[in-house]
Amino acid sequence: MFIVTQVAPYVDGPAGVHGVLGQAGTALAQLAELAHLSPALVDDVRDLSPQELESARVLALFTIGETPFSPAQQAAVVAAWRSGGLRVLGVHSATDACHSWPEYGSVIGARFDGHPWTQTFGIDVVDQTHPATAHLGPTWPWHDEVYLFRDLRPEAQVLLRLAEEQVDLSVPGGRTPDCGFPLAWCVREGEGRTFYTALGHFPGAWETPAYLRHLAGGLAWLEKTA
Repeated sequence: MFIVTQVAPYVDGPAGVHGVLGQAGTALAQLAELAHLSPALVDDVRDLSPQELESARVLALFTIGETPFSPAQQAAVVAAWRSGGLRVLGVHSATDACHSWPEYGSVIGARFDGHPWTQTFGIDVVDQTHPATAHLGPTWPWHDEVYLFRDLRPEAQVLLRLAEEQVDLSVPGGRTPDCGFPLAWCVREGEGRTFYTALGHFPGAWETPAYLRHLAGGLAWLEKTA
């Protein structure tokens, strides 16, 4: 399981650096080991060959900016993902990466489109039977950035959603996207599988058992063969 925590510039300027990347890498490596996968932390995707990406079981992404995947690496990821050999786990700002890679949005499930709010809020657990959410009740109190998304795949299975009337739509950038306020989802395309959660900005998330079980459940779903 490759765990990529790379910060790269956007096309038009620098990207923000998340202070939890080291903490997240450690946690994801532990979850990989619990899932009987061999974790490999990756600071720069240019160190990976297309063949290594094709042969990996899981590509975990906590990335931001224009992650410098080469065209050959991009093709390898997409082909391996669609065949079911490579599964993708996306965390938080992974939807705010690779904007110049057209197929990336389909692989991750949607594109980041702003975060006007950082606050405590209630989460509606849409699917209480999925491995990533089965340990949660019908609602989950949380504190994080609230992400907005565009181009959510219409067939995406939304697992978590911002509860209604939680945010002030009058703030700069505040609005209700066409897809509403999904916060976690999973995607299937043929044999391809992706699990994504928008949560995880703050250090406290990575110290919270319920959040780590959320990720572990997502990883377990990725590993399912049917």
